[in-house]
Amino acid sequence: MEAERVIGLAETAILFDLDGTLTDSGEGILNCAVFTLQYFGLDVPSRQSLRSIVGPPLRQSFLRLGIPAERIDEAVEVYRVEYERIGKYQNFPYPGVPELLRQLNAEGFPLYVATSKPEEMSVDILEHFGLAPYFRIIRGATRDGRRDSKSSVIAALMSEIGWPKQVYMVGDTIFDVQGAAAHGIPTIGVSWGYGDPAEMKSAGAISIADTTQALYQALHC
Repeated sequence: MEAERVIGLAETAILFDLDGTLTDSGEGILNCAVFTLQYFGLDVPSRQSLRSIVGPPLRQSFLRLGIPAERIDEAVEVYRVEYERIGKYQNFPYPGVPELLRQLNAEGFPLYVATSKPEEMSVDILEHFGLAPYFRIIRGATRDGRRDSKSSVIAALMSEIGWPKQVYMVGDTIFDVQGAAAHGIPTIGVSWGYGDPAEMKSAGAISIADTTQALYQALHC
């Protein structure tokens, strides 16, 4: 029976979002968003209003914040240069996340990252905090914009790993739920990030975890 349980776990892949799910990257993202808006001479919303920039693709967020469509690529580059310079390490793993990953990895779950943050930055951040070894593959956005939505990142990742018997997405925003649903993947939402748990539930999240312990239990159901 125990051998059967181990095989079952090995056939259950877990895709993790990064920002707002594994690490609290809000300070660095918001600081660099403010820098970018000031660069373009735009009014800067309150920090609370700006929280919605954490999670969605940058191009989509900058359009909503008033940057002209023809200058979106420039805005993304301004942001990314500043983020690479100071923002990416204004960040820390959420409490309990390293322990959760260590336990899931020890139990044989194949773990992956699917994020709309640029892939190179994502790898740097996860390596910086000692989390990268827990993941078999880390996939993120490409700098040329060909792959920047959650759905496109998941598509690229799944084309590499195939389709395990069971797959779950773990994320903190509606974009995680919708991106995974586009591929028939159920999402377990987490409430400690930057999204709205009620919005995630309405979009189809199968459950919402308020703690890493609750997430661990949800992944074992």
